[in-house]
Amino acid sequence: MRMKLEHPLAITMWDFSWLERKWPGAGYEDWNQILDELKDRGYDAVRIDAYPHLMSVGPEREWTLKPEWSVQDWGAPSLTKISSLRENFVNFIAACRDKGIFVALSTWFREDVDNHRMNIKNADNLAQMWISVLNVIEEENLEDSILYVDLCNEFPMSSWCPWLAQSLGKDPTQEVLRATPEVTDFMKKSIETVKSRYPQYDYCFSVCSEFDTVDQQDVSFMDILEPHIWMAQWSEFYQKVGYGYERFSYVGYDNMVLHAEKLYRSKPEYWQERMYEGIDAAARWSELSGKPLVTTECWGIVDYKDWPLLNWDWIMELCELGVKRAASKGRWFAIATSNFCGPQFKGMWRDIEWHRGMTDIIHSSRLPGGK
Repeated sequence: MRMKLEHPLAITMWDFSWLERKWPGAGYEDWNQILDELKDRGYDAVRIDAYPHLMSVGPEREWTLKPEWSVQDWGAPSLTKISSLRENFVNFIAACRDKGIFVALSTWFREDVDNHRMNIKNADNLAQMWISVLNVIEEENLEDSILYVDLCNEFPMSSWCPWLAQSLGKDPTQEVLRATPEVTDFMKKSIETVKSRYPQYDYCFSVCSEFDTVDQQDVSFMDILEPHIWMAQWSEFYQKVGYGYERFSYVGYDNMVLHAEKLYRSKPEYWQERMYEGIDAAARWSELSGKPLVTTECWGIVDYKDWPLLNWDWIMELCELGVKRAASKGRWFAIATSNFCGPQFKGMWRDIEWHRGMTDIIHSSRLPGGK
């Protein structure tokens, strides 16, 4: 990667929550306070949504956004509005810069009421949207704050890039796989176009699937790899629990309450080994491709929150083991402690000493190519 680091960074994901969770008690009302708290816990970087599809169209206008879900605590659980996107974006990154926190740019392509994300018809459309974001970074002299650029979260999941199938001339209901020539070409052209204008950044498409075909995937045009890794993704855990990623129903969380911790406690070593399989596979991919790793979403289960009868101790146990395993591999330049490291997840956020212990482990680990 292009940025010279002294040690691996401790990174967290604040997705679209950084801007959308601004109502009283939502956690992100005071950026200076929460960034101070993040720094106090030992973190060096944060990954956020840059809203390229909105920034490129109306950086100062008001946008009405539909909820991605109602049961999760990332973003807004109902209809919400954001405005002055450019100003807020610049102010947030400037606040990070002032506190010595790097910013990784990504996007979940949040759906506005007019669904502007569907204007992406080809790789150049995606690239030009990102160039408009990086133009803002250049104009505001914030280049040194940018850790890397992820052109789309968890590509090519239709949740985050529903525009992809149509851009490839496919039926919107048709599954699109990354390990195909047309999707590889789409990613390659997108990155090459953005990089031709802004070569100083590291680029990638973050992923959470198709790990069984990484030896067939061309990632030569990416500077880094960002795999998202969970025990639940590498096992039958959710199937046994009865959790189906329900977005607007509490059935999944009811089943989580009834079964999740009990199932984990019944054979913890088994579930831990499934998590290790995912981490070890990512490390092998890094070695095979020669690309350094960053992981910002991980390690135990994908979805969780403060909720009646849901305990954090077993989640944090898995996350601690995940951090230690990843840190031992020497293939990560940035490691997260979970995808719950934000002020809205009070049960995890309030344990300051746990965070400090985890970030100390990350900081003391080896960089890719280091000794």
